[in-house]
Amino acid sequence: MLTSVQKEILQTLINLYRNSGGKSIKGEEIAAIMNRNPGTIRNQMQSLRSLGLVKGVPGPRGGYKPTIKAYHHLNISSTGRETAVPIYRGGERIDDLSVAKIEFTSIPDPGECEAAIKLVGSIRKLDLGDRVRIGPTPVNKLVVDGVVVGRDDMDNIILLDTTAIRSIPKRTVKEVATEDLITLDPDMTVKEAAAKLSSLGIEGAPIVEEGRVMGIVTLSDITSSIAEDKEELKVSEIMSKNIITVEPEMMISDAIEVMNKHKIGRLIVTDKEGRPAGIITRTDILDSIAGLD
Repeated sequence: MLTSVQKEILQTLINLYRNSGGKSIKGEEIAAIMNRNPGTIRNQMQSLRSLGLVKGVPGPRGGYKPTIKAYHHLNISSTGRETAVPIYRGGERIDDLSVAKIEFTSIPDPGECEAAIKLVGSIRKLDLGDRVRIGPTPVNKLVVDGVVVGRDDMDNIILLDTTAIRSIPKRTVKEVATEDLITLDPDMTVKEAAAKLSSLGIEGAPIVEEGRVMGIVTLSDITSSIAEDKEELKVSEIMSKNIITVEPEMMISDAIEVMNKHKIGRLIVTDKEGRPAGIITRTDILDSIAGLD
């Protein structure tokens, strides 16, 4: 039976070992993360080696590596081929922290649903009360939202009071996107673009010239320009040139990741020749998840 300190050392070693790409980890590195004396770490490592959980690597580049038994002891996959399941706080992904296991603990109770989340990485990056999102998981694309109501530093587990559980459909961007793409001419004025977008009830549209996407304009861009008395400017003067395009066969779960990464709400879908073929928005994806389309 490992002590809480030994479990923390082993967990920290595995985290560092994974992030290092398989290099040996020095006791000083573990001590720095745990804020403990390096001598204490070395003493504990002797015990862990005798239990077959750690092996020492001699030489100037030596240190420690976890054994297969260590992964099994902490219930963590040791293949190194698994897909990292991300965890987000406030919409921002927490680096060097991923999900190893999700267990729902109180599904039969209609008034509550808790989930125990086994993590790989420094669990101390999370505090009670943090609102987090987990996923999507690699196979069933499960996404879990919730509030951290408990934290077990010894076993690297957080307890979530879940607020939403959903599975992203295995559908492509092409199946969800709007193919009847509304575009704007680069010489159109801001005022004209505002009228067009408003009449069609859409939030933005790409600027297209000779079959190529030059940029994109949103109602937010237009509102800002009108507020600055620039409604006679051409939309090409206010458009965003940071265009993110995706292929029709991309899965919508991957499209969500692209949107989150670039902090945008719509993606232009292009054909094999790079010509605009449609647009997919957050609303399209949400409707697909909710089964509304």
